[in-house]
Amino acid sequence: MIEKFKTLFFVKSSLIFLYLALTIPIPFISIDKLKIPSIIAFVFGLYLIINITSDYVETCNKKISYKSSFISKLLGKKTWEISWKDIKLIKCLPTSQGSKVYYFNTFQGDNFLLPQRLENFEKFLLIVYKNTGISVDEISFIAPLWTYKVLTLISSIMIIGEIYAFLN
Repeated sequence: MIEKFKTLFFVKSSLIFLYLALTIPIPFISIDKLKIPSIIAFVFGLYLIINITSDYVETCNKKISYKSSFISKLLGKKTWEISWKDIKLIKCLPTSQGSKVYYFNTFQGDNFLLPQRLENFEKFLLIVYKNTGISVDEISFIAPLWTYKVLTLISSIMIIGEIYAFLN
């Protein structure tokens, strides 16, 4: 059975709201000659943000696949696929912010970043454990979920403030 795991809603919404908060004022404050180009750039940028946050993971009994959107591929993000039997271990590395990232390490010596910002993450980890036999007890989200929620809230407040300032 194929299972699909999309990017975590709060990750996606925090990036979209931050983009909106930072760019909504631009068409309104730009000079008349640049209004149309700034609106076009705003819409194009919004399309890009939505597109690059639409990557997902698929699992089945034989393999795990990371699927990138067309725009993500253009920007250098790679789609990958690994057979469950090719995964030797899950390697943990610290980040400069004090978090941990995990990699699938294969018998061929390749490393693939284990996605840590997925909807139904616990179910995803259970599937990884069932298909590899490798312990996933230590694996969690790359950042606490509250950080994405706070960023979304702050960005929303900025958008409301911008709209209020424009109307008054």
